[in-house]
Amino acid sequence: MELKHVEKCCCVIKVSGISERKRVSCSGVVVHPPSGTVVCTGLPFCRVVAERELLSSDTEVLFPRSFSDKLKIRVCFSESGRSKSTRQREVSGKLLMLVNCVEFKQAFLGVYQETDQWRFHGDDDEDAELIRDAKALSWFAVLRAGVVVNNCTDPGTIPWQRSSSLQKGCPVVACGSPFGSLCLDLFFSTLSRGIISNLAGQDNAVILTDARCLPGTEGGGLFVVEATGCVCLIGLIVSPFGWKSNEWIGLTLVCSVDLIFRNVLRCIGAQDPLCGVLVQKEEADLRMSSTAQGSEVVRHPTVCFVDSGQVWGSGVTVTTRLVVTCRHVVGGKSSVTLKFHQGGRVRDVVGDVLFSTKASSPYDLALIELRVPVPEAVIPRMSHSFDLAISLNGQPVMLQTTCAVQAGASGGAVVQKHSGELLGIVSSNARDLASSVTYPHLNFIIPVPVFQRLLQEFHKTRNVNVFSVLNNTEKDVKRVWRLQGAQSKL
Repeated sequence: MELKHVEKCCCVIKVSGISERKRVSCSGVVVHPPSGTVVCTGLPFCRVVAERELLSSDTEVLFPRSFSDKLKIRVCFSESGRSKSTRQREVSGKLLMLVNCVEFKQAFLGVYQETDQWRFHGDDDEDAELIRDAKALSWFAVLRAGVVVNNCTDPGTIPWQRSSSLQKGCPVVACGSPFGSLCLDLFFSTLSRGIISNLAGQDNAVILTDARCLPGTEGGGLFVVEATGCVCLIGLIVSPFGWKSNEWIGLTLVCSVDLIFRNVLRCIGAQDPLCGVLVQKEEADLRMSSTAQGSEVVRHPTVCFVDSGQVWGSGVTVTTRLVVTCRHVVGGKSSVTLKFHQGGRVRDVVGDVLFSTKASSPYDLALIELRVPVPEAVIPRMSHSFDLAISLNGQPVMLQTTCAVQAGASGGAVVQKHSGELLGIVSSNARDLASSVTYPHLNFIIPVPVFQRLLQEFHKTRNVNVFSVLNNTEKDVKRVWRLQGAQSKL
């Protein structure tokens, strides 16, 4: 499927009958246009379950009889007219089932502990239902629209791909309608590019992406972009936003559509509402894309977790025994613990802080020597391309990126997409101190030319004093990094 057809496979679901004053809407994906079969988030329907305790139990599936008789569903999708203009059409919909993706639930509960102060809902205290909904993120709805949807060029099911074959860094496109049914003429089926930021759980049930999504896109689709330019559905948007310890996290939470389909098929043995949707001969063609990514595997530098006791962050291995990180990550300690993820296991290594820049230095850097080498570490190739860097006298002194940088990313690596070459070390994201608002998509990077030559000299001499030049920078360099100063509100 071509990228231009993605928006035609997405829709908006309106749910009413929940209460007299509230109507709820979300995004959805038309997975089988000939039958009008739609999958979306189950959250709008969780409010009309007759026995809400079923949502927090081990229940795997709920059928229409478990819901209020007042439930009304409308499905909005786009269709092309004779003049090739696109318009929205609204039809009635029918709920076939609500299915619990148990693999996603297990992985989600294992990663996002309540004790870590994770939240996946807004700050509107009056909407207590929204907070309860956050406990039902693993539920997904299967609907039948009251009309055949003839929007996609493919006569069958839209192509989809197993999440187990995904890798971090794969390019993706998210499609959903920000704010649901509000201003459909402006926001219907909005596209947002990004990459797969991380994966977790059985067969990668939990997918994280930095593709920017907004409330209302829940239930929309995440599509992987293959090397050929074609796209395949890989997941449904679960929550486009989240907070950890009151800090906004600029990553979108997604559930593998492969596992949603598996749970649907597993649950239809005893009941039969889906047999007319996915199991009929002409509709049994839910298929996996077998197209390979078609590109060489890019080796990224090994990044480790750095824990100084009170502060934690990331670090980049530059040799099998040396790690570069940030000054504020080591927290003034003489030794720190580093955690390396190798072969599915986490290995702890103690490291000694050989050098740390002074607080007055604009370069927030530190060098750690491991007491035990890590021979499996991927040593980065340093990039020599800095056309878009902020430079002084021909020397790069700062990079700015729109990557989603969260707490804990300090000291991590920023790499070239296609080559894996190390561009620099994450120093910080942007934060408005006056309003205590963090901007994860605006951040500042220390480019490798700042410390590459010093590392080479240290390798020859073993004299840590070669790094002291970082404490004696020009005034112009400090001016570039002036937002770090106490007088700045950022």
